[in-house]
Amino acid sequence: MASTLMTPGVYLEEKNAFPSSAVAVATAVPVFVGYTAFAERNGKSLVGKPTRITSFAEYIECFGQGFNSKFTVTDASKDDTDVFTVDGVQKTVVVNDNNTAYLFNSIRLFYANGGGPSYVLSVGLYAGADSIEIKAGDFEVLDILEKEFEPTLVVMPDATALGGEAYGIYQKVLAHCAKMQSRFAIFDVAKQGPTDETAEVINTFREAIGINFLNYGAAYYPWLETSIVQPDELDFENIDGDLAALLPETDAKKIIAKYNDDRKKFDPELKTLIDQREEALKGGDAIVIVEAEAAVDSKSKDISTAKKHLHQGLKAVSPTYGNIINEIRNKLNQLPPSGAMAGIYTQVDNSRGVWKAPANVSVNMVNAPAVNISSEGQQSLNVDVMAGKSINVIRSFPGIGSLVWGGRTLDGNSQDWRYINVRRTLIMIEQSIKLSTRAYVFEPNDANTWVTVKSMIENFLINLWKQGALAGASPEAAFEVQIGLGSTMTPTDILDGKMLITVKVALVRPAEFIVITFQQQMQQS
Repeated sequence: MASTLMTPGVYLEEKNAFPSSAVAVATAVPVFVGYTAFAERNGKSLVGKPTRITSFAEYIECFGQGFNSKFTVTDASKDDTDVFTVDGVQKTVVVNDNNTAYLFNSIRLFYANGGGPSYVLSVGLYAGADSIEIKAGDFEVLDILEKEFEPTLVVMPDATALGGEAYGIYQKVLAHCAKMQSRFAIFDVAKQGPTDETAEVINTFREAIGINFLNYGAAYYPWLETSIVQPDELDFENIDGDLAALLPETDAKKIIAKYNDDRKKFDPELKTLIDQREEALKGGDAIVIVEAEAAVDSKSKDISTAKKHLHQGLKAVSPTYGNIINEIRNKLNQLPPSGAMAGIYTQVDNSRGVWKAPANVSVNMVNAPAVNISSEGQQSLNVDVMAGKSINVIRSFPGIGSLVWGGRTLDGNSQDWRYINVRRTLIMIEQSIKLSTRAYVFEPNDANTWVTVKSMIENFLINLWKQGALAGASPEAAFEVQIGLGSTMTPTDILDGKMLITVKVALVRPAEFIVITFQQQMQQS
């Protein structure tokens, strides 16, 4: 309406009848931190830059394929479980040093278990390299994540390659989540060796993780035997050593000899063509450049075809070669559970809500846990009498499959923060109300504003109660919002510019232990 009324006429004035609304923030947007083949989008480097993706195809486009690990065939020891026999001697495969990376396959596992939008933070590249050195210092990137608001989960599968050294990184991640108050960490327990006992591995984790900010993280055990890596993704290039010496079959040696002869001819020819292409690029003649590119591509295809024929030929004539490839695939398919759990968090949040515990859910693309934990064996993992550092177990059940059989944070003895869904639900409520009340900064600190803010928060909580996020037979029993002079504020608070709001919520807790009592009674008739 006009500020002054001086001209006769009719004036219109519109007033808002309803308070602003609070909208629930996203709850399952993980950020994966680790090593990638490359990191580039539209010609710009993405190294050290959290990048949002919405599908596995988009990950491939921006970050490339996984690391091509090489394995050495060696004599098996008495403690090795994955063995095969060559000429009566038991053999096994061992991954070469600096040839282990888990991010790529963890991303695949994430999307196989219901993953959605996520962020990838590349801390190093390995495209074209024969090795990948994972260093603890590369994970000192948490200050970069402080500038991103959307991620709500932190996942670092590559850190597990550091063994016990990863736990120092985990402590910093917990402190980061507590500082941000908007995200939660999913941790892996270091991989268990053939001679390691579960109690020893868990005790090492519990002692190294510290005691600070434990309610902002959850740990999962054991590792998973997955089916993510398919047989057609592996070939002889994953074997480090002289193939002819490793394979006893005569036909296999003949196929290898023919391939070596072809390569002796193809490799110099390809090098010559590449040199000619470089000269053509310097000359600048478009037709010559196109012809040179075509020649390089043609020869590269010849080499690729020769590799394919060698792989297929060895599979056909050499059982030993097939055993080696199968064992390599088994090793590569042993993955930390954090990627799958990030996908399960997303799936449960989208289908049920963040207030549903991410447990009693099957894990897709998983054949079995790497270690079979019994009900008795889980007792000391789920409930830690000494320090309360609960470890969530993934267990195999006959006729059902692999299930997530635990829903506790690392602060497992806390009545406030024992359960993952309680911690994450309150994070969602806090951040949603925080963002919605930002609109009232510098508004008059008076009764009109208090009523509006209280109505906005109550409407938001009523909707959550209707969805089942809050416990109580009525809204009054599920939450309480207090704001006002004499209630949450003193006159001094108002003079200091403080609007103080108290929100109490009754969060839903999972039925972790269901006890059914049976008793006989006397015959009644």
